[in-house]
This record gives sequence, C-alpha cells and structure tokens, in this order.
Amino acid sequence: MEVTVENTKQLKGVVSAPPSKAYTHRMLIAAALSDGTSKVFNPLISDDTTATLNAVQAFGAKVKMEPNVWVVTGVDKLKTPTHPIDCRESGSTLRFLIPVAALAEGSTTFLFSASFKKRPIEPLLDSLKDLGVESSVTEKNGSSVEVTGGGITGGHTSIRGDVSSQFISGLLFACPKAETETRITVTTDLESKSYVDMTMDVILQHDIKGSAVPDLSKIWVYPNQKYSPCDHTVPGDFSSAAFLFAAAAVTKSEVTVNNLNCNTIQGDKAILDILEVMGTSVMLGDDSVTVQGAKLEGVDIDAKDIPDLVPVLVAVACFADADSEIFNAKRLRLKESDRLASITEELTKMGAVIEEKEDGLIITGSSKLHGALINPHNDHRIAMACAVAALGAEGKTVIQDVECINKSYPKFFDDLRMLGARVSWDQIQ
Repeated sequence: MEVTVENTKQLKGVVSAPPSKAYTHRMLIAAALSDGTSKVFNPLISDDTTATLNAVQAFGAKVKMEPNVWVVTGVDKLKTPTHPIDCRESGSTLRFLIPVAALAEGSTTFLFSASFKKRPIEPLLDSLKDLGVESSVTEKNGSSVEVTGGGITGGHTSIRGDVSSQFISGLLFACPKAETETRITVTTDLESKSYVDMTMDVILQHDIKGSAVPDLSKIWVYPNQKYSPCDHTVPGDFSSAAFLFAAAAVTKSEVTVNNLNCNTIQGDKAILDILEVMGTSVMLGDDSVTVQGAKLEGVDIDAKDIPDLVPVLVAVACFADADSEIFNAKRLRLKESDRLASITEELTKMGAVIEEKEDGLIITGSSKLHGALINPHNDHRIAMACAVAALGAEGKTVIQDVECINKSYPKFFDDLRMLGARVSWDQIQ
C-alpha cells in the first residue's frame, strides 16, 4: 500500500503518543514468567508486540485481551511449545525469548523472517553456551534457531555491548531462574544502556534481585528466583513521538503530544534536548510535551545511546541552516534495514545531500527537498522519517509499502492527518 504526503505549511493540534513498544515487550514477558496473574494496561498492539504475545502463549502463559488491558496468567514452569514460534521480523521477540526458551523442558524452535546477518544473534548464543545452554542455527530457506531446553546452569559469561542491548535484556529475563548465580561481563561500552535499565526496572517490580556496577559493565543475577505478579501501565513512547516533534520542527508548527512522562528512563526522550539545540521551543506539561518549530541550526549528534532517533533526525537536519553530523551510529547497519544506507538513499532521491561514512552521516543543511517515490526498505523508521521530510518538501512524495509502520506505530499517518498534514491513503480517504 502507498501513502502520498504533500508539502504542508502548518500543523496544529494535540495527539497522544502511542504506548511504548519496548515497555510492552518487557512487561508482557515478565508477566508471563510470573506465578500468578498480572495486568498490562495500555499495551501497544503492533506486529512486533503481537509476535511476543503469541510466543508467551506458546510457552503456556494465558493472555486475556480486554479493552485497553491484557490480563496475563503466567507460569512458573514453562511448557515446551508444540510448534515453532514465529517471531516474524521482531528482533526483540527473538532475542528476549531465546534465553527464556532454555527454561522449558524440551527444545524450542524460533522462526525469524529477517536474516541473522541483518539482525545477528551469535553473541547471545555464545553467552548461553557459557551458561550451559545448547542451540543451533539454520539459515537456508529462512532463518531459524533451535534452543535445547532443560534449564540454565549459570556461571560467568562475557558479551559485547555494541551489537544489541537486547542480548543482555534476554539474559536478564531468564537467568534469575538459573541453578547458580550468573555473572555477565560486558566487554565493550554498552550502547543503548537505557533499554537495559528499562528491563531491570520491569523485572525488579516482579521481585527479581541482582546487582550491577553503574555503567552495567558487570551484572550479577541471583539464582533460583521466582517472578511475582505485578500490574503495569505501559507509558507513552518517546521513540514514536519523536516523529511528531520532528514534523513540528520541519513545518515550523506547534504540536502537543499527550501521554508522555518526561521523568521516564526512556533514552529517546533525548529528542527534546536535540531539537532545542537546533532551535525549536520545547514546553513540558504534566503529561504532555509541546514543540514549536522555528529556524533550525545544524547539530552534531552522538548516536551511541539513541540509534532509533537517527533516521528522523537526518530528515530534520536537511532543513537546518548549517551542516549536521551523526556519529557512533555503526549499529544502524544491523537494524531492520541498513539504516545509514537506506535513509541516505531515500532522502537523496528527494534532493538531500548526505555523505555516508562507516559509522555515521554528514548532512548538508539548507537542502531544497522535492517529492519522490520512496522505498522504505521494509523499515518502519525509514518510512516515517521520509514522511516527515515530505512535509517540508515541494510537491508530492509517495511512500511505498507503508505496512511496515505496523511494527511500531500503526496509527502514524492517521495522527499526522489529525494535525493537519496533507496525507492521502486509500483506507483513510
């Protein structure tokens, strides 16, 4: 399906941020591992979170889907799934649940729609081997991994922190049920640390104990623990709201986004600081953020802890008066697409001047963007970033295969239209 986005002079209005995808995954998994019933209020319903929902049900958890709440009855002892678990293209589902699968009695097979070269898992499997878990990988007619169950022994493992923080989160979910203490040493700087903080915050609420040094380079997880039930409310997602704030910046408009708690540990709330440095006005409310666009300045951005913000920040940087540089972004080559290459290719079609480097981008400011036919490379963040750029570009931009936004923000184009964006799409005519 295609969406057409036209140049829009002014946006105005109030919308609500969608629920956090990252928190929905984590709260659902922790609830499924708990011996009792937990409620997850305001969950995000998307392709990725549905994959996790189906997976925890395959392990024996029961989930009753009621309006605005999932009632989860977890299981202390996981059952072995009777069929392979289809993670679709959700790297979070795969990486979080591979360690969890070791807790089932028998073997579990995971299917994955993307390539393991694009979304690697080898460091996680190597760490699990250190902890007494065997696994095997197949990548011929599709990608699959088989995890041998029977429990986790525990012990010491080392793992890189610059490929995916999801590896560490996966270990944190499963290792509280190991036979002996688990010691995790992170051998590189931990990138996207806030996502590991998020995991630790969620499992702590389920009475899981452990300790860590402040930079999380060393983590200790205590053995033979039980998850206690806990009710959660999923907060609004700064990663998704970033596209709405960027739309305000590009069109020099005022937009308010509700359902956002600025005291959150979500790392992507950094979008507010970055947009302020670029010249926009940011006003914080009790449960909302208002952004007023203005003349934009170039900016240098360290993407080490905010990789998900990079595509949309590249789009905004095209409208700045001076050049911008994004660095420490090499991990973006291992996302749903090679995001450094994808965003460069698509925005270049629109007239942007971008220099692609191994670990970042240099964006020439004051670009005169124009409409183009956009291929989002099956990547939700590329599709939404190009839509933001299209709001400030001359003419019409057609974005193909927009179903990919269902991965994280299914109502993105509807929300843009509510704010006054000139968006046309067969299903919302």
